[in-house]
Amino acid sequence: MATERLSGGGEGRGRDETEEERADRMWVELIQEVRVAQTGVQILFGFLLTVVFQPKYDSLARTDQIIYVVTVLLGAAATGALIGPVSLHRLVSGRRVKPQAVRWASRLTFVGLVLLLATTTASLVLILRVATHGGLVPWLAGVVVAWYLLCWFVLPLWARNRYTSR
Repeated sequence: MATERLSGGGEGRGRDETEEERADRMWVELIQEVRVAQTGVQILFGFLLTVVFQPKYDSLARTDQIIYVVTVLLGAAATGALIGPVSLHRLVSGRRVKPQAVRWASRLTFVGLVLLLATTTASLVLILRVATHGGLVPWLAGVVVAWYLLCWFVLPLWARNRYTSR
C-alpha cells in the first residue's frame, strides 16, 4: 500500500496528504456540493411533475406542451446525474477505488449541473411564455442564463485560472 505524501505545489504550498487522504477530503467536499444541487433539482423536478395534472395544462399551446415534456426529461436526467455520485460511492465503497470514484463522481456532478442549467432554462422559458405571451421571453431567459453561466462556470474558471499555482 502506497503511503507516499502528495504535495500541492512547491515552496511549502498545498497539502501534505496521501492519495487516499486527498480522495477522502475531496469526496467529503464533493458530497457537500452535491447536497445543495440535489435539493434544488429535486424540488424543481417535483414541481414539474405536478404541472401536467393542472387543469390549465390542456389549454397550453402545443409548443408549450413540448417545452414542458423536454423540461421534465431534462429534470429527470439532472436528478439522475446528481444522485449518481451517491450510488457510485455506495457500490464501490470498500473496494479501494476512492480516487477513481471521486473523479467519476465529479464528472457526474458537472454533467448534473449542466443539465440543471438546461432544466432551469427550459422551465423559465415555459413560465415566461405562459405568463407574458411576449417577445421579451428570449431576452429575459437569455439574461438569466448569462447570469447562471457567470456564477456557475465563468467566475469559478476565472478563479481557478487566476489563483492556481503553476
